[in-house]
Amino acid sequence: NILQTNTRSFKLSYYNEYKSYLSMMLRRAALEHVRYASKRRHVLSCRWLSENKEAVDEYPSDKYQREEEMMQRFLRVDQAGEVGANDIYAGQMAVLGRTKDAPIIRHMWKQEEEHRDKMNELVLRYRIRPTLLMPFWRAAGFALGAGTALIGKEAAMACTVAVEDTIVQHYTDQIREIVDSGREEEYKEVLQVLTKFRDDELEHHDTGLEHGAEAAPQYKLLTQSIKLGCKAAIYITERI
Repeated sequence: NILQTNTRSFKLSYYNEYKSYLSMMLRRAALEHVRYASKRRHVLSCRWLSENKEAVDEYPSDKYQREEEMMQRFLRVDQAGEVGANDIYAGQMAVLGRTKDAPIIRHMWKQEEEHRDKMNELVLRYRIRPTLLMPFWRAAGFALGAGTALIGKEAAMACTVAVEDTIVQHYTDQIREIVDSGREEEYKEVLQVLTKFRDDELEHHDTGLEHGAEAAPQYKLLTQSIKLGCKAAIYITERI
């Protein structure tokens, strides 16, 4: 009886140990399978990403975020540009306001005021933060307008030509970027505004040429310097 009892206990103990061992092996096999499957998915995912970089760029959420950032960048710099343009003409009028050229400058200034008001409206509607450098650009714009006007009417017109030439190209680039984004309908009003403003700025550019801009002292050096300053202002304002 004792032998039978011991044999039964041994078999039971062996069975329990075997069951425990088998359970452990099954759990280990399952864990290894999960690890292998996870690693396999990672490898396949990396391979797919490397082979489909363009497709990754087309994720709707990423694409939407980029386009929202694009519009913020556009309107922030455009508002600053139109405000600065008003200050340029204000500076010119402060010097040339009593000369025979005042009506020409006043006409262009009037259009810039309309541009500024519209950009202010769009910035509010799209809830875009204005550039932090607005006070600096305003002071720089007035100084540029007054400074070139002090040199002479031709230099003031050369300033207009240089600024408007840069802005025409800037607006053209923005229009092209919106069209390339495929959201012309969503930003239809913005496209219309940019197109109208570009045409107005082109008119100002031509007006400057018609009124002696190229007769300004060191015309090429003056206009290239102003263009360089405008491009730097655009680059900085898009980011701050």
